[in-house]
This record gives sequence, structure tokens and C-alpha cells, in this order.
Amino acid sequence: MIDYNYYLRLDKFPHIWCVGCGAGIILKAILRAIHRIGLSKDEVVMVSGIGCSSRTPGYVDFNTLHTTHGRALAFATGIKISKPEMTVLVITGDGDATAIGGNHYIHAARRNIDITTIIYNNYIYGMTGGQVSPTTPTGRKASTAPYGNPDHPFNISGLAEAAGASFVARATVYQAFLLDKFIEKAIRKRGFSVVEVITPCPTAFGRRNKIGNPVDMLYWIKNNSINIKKASSMNSEELKDKIITGIFVDKEIPEYTQVYKKIIDDLKKNKK
Repeated sequence: MIDYNYYLRLDKFPHIWCVGCGAGIILKAILRAIHRIGLSKDEVVMVSGIGCSSRTPGYVDFNTLHTTHGRALAFATGIKISKPEMTVLVITGDGDATAIGGNHYIHAARRNIDITTIIYNNYIYGMTGGQVSPTTPTGRKASTAPYGNPDHPFNISGLAEAAGASFVARATVYQAFLLDKFIEKAIRKRGFSVVEVITPCPTAFGRRNKIGNPVDMLYWIKNNSINIKKASSMNSEELKDKIITGIFVDKEIPEYTQVYKKIIDDLKKNKK
């Protein structure tokens, strides 16, 4: 049985997340995964950028780094290169990771560096004013799209898969215990891993789009989610606006810090 308090900085509570936000569900899933793996608090580094999701490291008693907007993966890459023995987690949001941080995201995947990236996807910039994010569904309203978003959204998981990540999965906060299993698999994977989590933002997204109260939003997520096996037998019209959950990529490919170390070791041998 996990004692969540053991992993938390209790003096930092109460948290700043809005009522109905899924961030707390994701935080507990992360802690359950770390607990099952058996990592000590000193073996974990948690890095974040800016946004609602990025407040998470402030509440956990790990080695933590709260960085600038969109740059969490850049900082995490430096940590992993210098301390490859550490378990490095990046906590980020759909805007932080795939807008200002999009370039870092695709290149971290391309390098296949051993970092686990957990992306809280709530379809909007929740903390900074409710602006359109790269994942805001077409037609949905935001502060910068009061008449509906004209853009097509990113497929965050598909982007990581195309860029070369070794593990990619998507779950929702409604599937809390499936989520921690995916996070555990992602942490154990030697390479760049992504877990995209669909999570409600009742304040900035749900209210503007008249989805209802926080419970209504959870049921909205549940009712619009289907697993990857079922999705494989559906056509594009049936899949429209659906959230496909499951593991999309799980493969073994060379990991960046190991390749980097081999280059250094070979150079040292040749120098002798």
C-alpha cells in the first residue's frame, strides 16, 4: 500500500489547481508507478516548464526543476547527459510541450534519450488565459478563438511516434489505474517515452464550451474514449472526435546516452 504523503512536500499544500482539474489524479498515478518500480526519491529528477501541469514538481519530494516555458525537455536533456543513472521525468502540458516547446519535443524523440515525458493534454492554455493550444479541437472556443478554433489540432502521440520515440501511450484521467500502468511501462523503457494524458480543464475549456461541471467533463472524456483495439475496426467517420487510448509504440532502439558514452569510450581508447 502506497503512502502518498511520503512522496509529497506537504508544506506546499493546499495546491493551486482548480476544482475538477485532473492534475491530482495524474500526480497520484505517477507516484504509484514510481512506488511499484521501487525508486528512491533521490533517484528521481522531475522537470517542468510553465503551465498548470508544470506546478506538479513543486508538490513532490524528488529532485525537481521548474524551468522556463517550453524548455523542460532541453533542461532534462542536460540532466540526463550529465547524470545518466538518474530517472528523469518531464511534466508538461499540451501548449508547453508542442507549441513553444515543439522543437525540443520532436528532437528529444528523434534522439531517443531516456526521458519519460508525461503530457497533461487539456486542450487549452489553462493557466495563462484560456488561449487556443496546438491540441484545441477544431471548432471549440477559447479566449483567442471566441467564435471557434479554425485550426486542426496536433496528434501529440502521433507526433512522438513519427519522430522516433521508443514508447508512446495515451490514457485519460478517467482510467486512473490504467494510467499508472502506462507510466510505469514508460519509466521502465530505456529510451524516450511519452504518456499523453487527456485531462479536464473545467475552468478554461469546459466552461467556454458548455460541457458542464467537472463530473460532466469526466463523463464526456469517458464517453468519447475508445481503446486502440476497437478503433482498429472503425472507419474515419466513426473515429471523428474520438479519443483513442492505448499503447501505440513499444520498441527497443538504441538509447542516446548509451550511444554518446560509447563514442566517448572509443575516443579514450584511440587516444591511448
